[in-house]
Amino acid sequence: MEEGRFMQWGVFRSLLAILQWWGFNVTVIIINKWIFQKLDFKFPLSVSCIHFICSSIGAYLVIEVLKLKPLIAVDPEDRWKRIFPMSFVFCINIVLGNVSLRYIPVSFMQTIKSFTPATTVFLQWLVWRRHFDRRIWASLVPIVGGILLTSITELNFNMFWFCAALFGCLATSTKTILAESLLHGYKFDSINTVYYMAPFATMILGLPALLLEGNGVVDWFHAHPAPWAALVIIFSSGVLAFCLNFSIFYVIHSTTAVTFNVAGNLKVAVAVLISWLIFRNPISGLNAVGCGITLLGCTFYGYVRHMISQQPPGTPRTPRTPRNKIELLPLVNNDKLDDKV
Repeated sequence: MEEGRFMQWGVFRSLLAILQWWGFNVTVIIINKWIFQKLDFKFPLSVSCIHFICSSIGAYLVIEVLKLKPLIAVDPEDRWKRIFPMSFVFCINIVLGNVSLRYIPVSFMQTIKSFTPATTVFLQWLVWRRHFDRRIWASLVPIVGGILLTSITELNFNMFWFCAALFGCLATSTKTILAESLLHGYKFDSINTVYYMAPFATMILGLPALLLEGNGVVDWFHAHPAPWAALVIIFSSGVLAFCLNFSIFYVIHSTTAVTFNVAGNLKVAVAVLISWLIFRNPISGLNAVGCGITLLGCTFYGYVRHMISQQPPGTPRTPRTPRNKIELLPLVNNDKLDDKV
């Protein structure tokens, strides 16, 4: 009886973790799109900077004030030699994501972001000369095919913003790959990652946001009929972006690697559906099929990586395949944080 109740509680906890992760992720995506489209706040650099500021404050409160997470000590020299370059790539990743979100539908953007596994494997093979199991390459076929089908049938396709979203995927992949060498010896969770990287990202982005968008933000404030209410929504998106990081930590520690992978891809489908219900951007039948193929490909890719990671020692495996939940922790807010902030 006790064992059965423990199992039921474990299932309930996993389900609760997944639902709150979905809730924060989808809410951040939708509210950011709402800010750009409905509030007419067309300043992605400023939105990204606000997110970094809120995340910096949130991580400080969680670690230094509330003591909910222990601080992972980092050598001061390593902060500049290792974490600062990571923060720069992190900043580019988030900015390109928000820039793309301003101009293209949520459904198309989320599908493009699912291309990240393919860009990660390709960059490791092309630049770092790493060799991968044939099953890994095979699992990328439906991802690439789904992206191509979705792009060809996208009714609001724009090559420039498509490239911006694609470069966002490359930035995410570069961040993941660099983390293996730059952060070697440090096992960061999502909160410690934000604690160290968000202040650097704020410093990097603050001046460009002020110079490029400062006057526009002032003009928007004077022209908007309810600027203070709009600012509450904008800063709320920053608070939710930090909550998303905290929820990622919770869901990874409450589920298995396979469940996390499947839930992550289902989350994309939920985000696409809710965004369509709110913004009513047109989606053709073939476009939806392409999105579905991409998500199935991502799920298959995650399953293949998991199967390879379970092979006994001495069996050829994919380089740096995650072996436990700690190594699966994203070094950034994504996802998929990516996707997130």
